[in-house]
Amino acid sequence: MTILTMRGITKTFPGVAALQDVNLEVERGEIHAICGENGAGKSTLMKVLSGVHPHGSYQGEIKFEDDWCEFSSIRDSERRGIVIIHQELALCPQLSIAENIFLGNEMSRGGLIDWNRTNHAAGELLRRVGLDENPVTPVSELGVGKQQLVEIAKALSKEVKLLILDEPTAALNDNDSAHLLDLLRGLREDGVTCVIISHKLNEVMAIADTITILRDGRTIETLQTSEVTEDRIISGMVGRDLSQRFPPHSPSVGDEVLRIEDWTVHSPVHTGRVVVDHASLTLRRGEIVGLAGLMGAGRTELAMSVFGRSYGKDISGRIIKDGKQIHVKSVQDAIAHGIAYVTEDRKRYGLNLIEDIKRNISAAGLGSLSRRGWVQEHQEHRAAEDFRLRMNIKAPGVRAVTGKLSGGNQQKVVLSKWILTNPDVLILDEPTRGIDVGAKYEIYSIINQLADEGKAVLVISSELPELLGLCDRIYALSRGRITGEVERAEATQEKLMQFMTKEAA
Repeated sequence: MTILTMRGITKTFPGVAALQDVNLEVERGEIHAICGENGAGKSTLMKVLSGVHPHGSYQGEIKFEDDWCEFSSIRDSERRGIVIIHQELALCPQLSIAENIFLGNEMSRGGLIDWNRTNHAAGELLRRVGLDENPVTPVSELGVGKQQLVEIAKALSKEVKLLILDEPTAALNDNDSAHLLDLLRGLREDGVTCVIISHKLNEVMAIADTITILRDGRTIETLQTSEVTEDRIISGMVGRDLSQRFPPHSPSVGDEVLRIEDWTVHSPVHTGRVVVDHASLTLRRGEIVGLAGLMGAGRTELAMSVFGRSYGKDISGRIIKDGKQIHVKSVQDAIAHGIAYVTEDRKRYGLNLIEDIKRNISAAGLGSLSRRGWVQEHQEHRAAEDFRLRMNIKAPGVRAVTGKLSGGNQQKVVLSKWILTNPDVLILDEPTRGIDVGAKYEIYSIINQLADEGKAVLVISSELPELLGLCDRIYALSRGRITGEVERAEATQEKLMQFMTKEAA
């Protein structure tokens, strides 16, 4: 039985047609996945459904449980039992779990919040989602995986009938992702219908009953998961057969450009805790080197501490660049020595989302665009436009607001920002997180091109197939120590996992 029908949905923004005559049907009690490249219109379609984009701002019809609906706000859709959980979690970190769950839907008595009833109800919801936490615990003390479960508990408190999840596992580790998928299966058994947007096709294949593919704002097809393969889904998403996930590359490796020796970093919060423990590694010109490790192994902490001591305290060890020891005590020092770092969290640390593409691209390299202390705007504009064309950033121009771009295009802006500084060493932390397979292929091609230009590239990734398909050499990190180094020809997922789980000597 069909619970949701969306017919002829068309949504436009200034200069952009985000959705064009999109149709979607979801059956009651199923998990329905929506797949597509960044910018295909997936999130926009769900925002239309949930009332984020109110009736009147789009064309088309929505039918939910046999009623034609005209939602003017999120509150309207929630009253019908439609709840959306966005990729950026909407929790107040200073408030408790219980306060977040019932925020805007408070349990009161005589005009005052009934805290006993609130905390008891929150505890029941937490047990339902498998979260063993005290309801009065501040959300700021929870990891991202647990915060995601709080969001689902919040949705369940609203007697949800249709739960929409936008990239629910994008920031989760493997264990948290597996727990979340098990929870969704349990909700399906309880009669809750789920719509999930995800770029992780292996998870889509494992969890979804039905898949609808969007491309360029249009519905391409709806498929039964049991009858398709990942390659078939990718073909629908990108409009062509993608016979190779990684572009072919023949490396030309040169001399050593960077050596890190005995690098030790202590936690800035927990006194005495060693986060990176006597790590040593080398990078050579034209080489793509991978860094593998489980969550908490110290990968990002190593990268940030090398990049101008952006993380940690009591840092010791040596950085040798082109055969000479250098002292990198600030981000400015790192840039001056030809080291660049693309953060894993582009939206929080890599970009100014309310600024335009031009300002974001020029942010780290203003020195090269300035004369007598003044930024030469024509040079800034020319440099940004060159990168927009070179990196194939899909935007009407460099004055487009960066926050309006898809994840893949935002990542290209971050890369452009650091390439503009003309670095010898590029550290890329999770460079393809949250972007689709088509955009990933473009990013991989850019990384290969950077290596061909003689730059040394260090890639940090949680996806072992990505490291195996992209890198010439891979280091493994476990509990802050380098536990193994493998050449591309000898690297396998099993071998890397052995090193990643190895107890440091």
